[in-house]
Formats: sequence, structure tokens, C-alpha cells
Amino acid sequence: MLYPLAWLVATSFKPADEVVASLRLLPGRLEWSNYTTAMEGLEGVSVWQLLGNSLLVSGGAVLGNVLSCSLAAYAFARLRFRMRGPLFAFMIATIMLPHHAVLIPQYIVFNQLGMVNTYWPMVLPKFLATDAFFVFLIVQFMRGLPRELEEAARIDGCGPFRSFLRVVLPLTRPALITTAIFTFIWTWNDFFTQLIYLFEPQKFTLTLALRSFVDASSQSAFGPMFAMSVFALLPIVLFFLAFQRFLVEGMANSGIKG
Repeated sequence: MLYPLAWLVATSFKPADEVVASLRLLPGRLEWSNYTTAMEGLEGVSVWQLLGNSLLVSGGAVLGNVLSCSLAAYAFARLRFRMRGPLFAFMIATIMLPHHAVLIPQYIVFNQLGMVNTYWPMVLPKFLATDAFFVFLIVQFMRGLPRELEEAARIDGCGPFRSFLRVVLPLTRPALITTAIFTFIWTWNDFFTQLIYLFEPQKFTLTLALRSFVDASSQSAFGPMFAMSVFALLPIVLFFLAFQRFLVEGMANSGIKG
């Protein structure tokens, strides 16, 4: 399982001819210029700016999903309103809807709003609780919380929104962190959506620039390509390692138990 990762890191230090001709894991000679070329980025845009663009999009998506999905999950899990059951079933059904089925209508809407070639198409839907999987995840977690806590808060004068902020939300931290981790990883690796909506190199994310970096090269620059791949992989690994404990806790205590 770890061999492809080790091969990726080792290949980022190999010369181009050794990448193609040799099957050895360790490089025969270290080619530090691969990382120098990768840090130059694409068309004058440094790798640090590309990294910042990726963090901006992924961070906005995480914030949007955590806020909107937790609010929607609280409504489905704790509040009583008409059509709650059919609406929840309809939301669950959207999980089976292919992304490609809504791709063209979404593009037309964002194009008419003048948001093409901006980060809004990747971030704005996250603030509208469009990821039904995370709503379902948090709903299952909230249903396991004792209702007596909210009843005690209601006796003390808390309304639904204040009970959500003061009582339910702190107890839902494992599910929220699970949502944040998956949202960050999926948004960071979302090449297709970024390819459709972003045109200018100054706005490219690191994932999108990786493909453009290879295409823009007049020769097979395998070494710099793998070096930039290491830059793209490192934030995900660090993010996962930092919140791994909460991820396991959230998956164990939510409705997704295998």
C-alpha cells in the first residue's frame, strides 16, 4: 500500500532518463533541480501562490460544509416540521445523482451570474448544504445525543438556535471534524470542477497547475512533475495526521459503522 507513495517521493529526485529506463526504487543520482523547477510554478505563478489558491478553495469549502450541513442536520434530526420525512428522503436520494447530470445546468447558472473564472462555483454551493452525504452523517450522529440536554436548555430559556449553538454543536465535534477532513481532501483533489471553471494561471490551484505544468513543457519533465505532485500531496497528509483521532471517533459514533 505504501509502495506507490514511496515510489512517488523517490522518483521526484530522479533524472528524467532514469525515470523511464530504470525500475529501481532509489535514484542512482539525486536531481535537486526537479524541486527547483517545480517551485518556479507555471507561467510566472510560483508554487506558493498555487498552494495558496488551493488552500483558499479548500478552506472555503470546509467552512461552508461545516456550517450549512450542521444546520441542515440539526433541522432534520431535532426539529419537528411538516414534510420532514419526504424532504429527508429526497435529500438522501440526491446522493445517487451523478455529478455530471447537473454539471451543465450549474455551469449555465454560474456563467449567467458572472462567476466563471472565479472560486465561487467551488465554494458557494458548500454554503447551501448541497453535500447530502455530510448532512446524513451529522444527522445520524445528532440522533444519538440525549434529548434531555436540549430539554434542560429549553427550560433555561434557550430557543432552538441557541440550543444548537450551545448544546448540540459542541457535542457534534467528531462528526464536524470528519466532515471537514473529507471535504478538504475531496476539494483539494477535485480536478474536474476546477478545470471547467478556472481559466487564468494566476487563479489555478495546485492540482490544476500540475496538469498544465506537464502540458506546457516542451519535453517530458517527469522529475519536476513528480516533485510538484509531492507538494500537492503533503498538505493532505499533514491535515489527515492532525485530525486522524477525531476522524476515527466520528466514524465510530455516527451512523456509518462497518
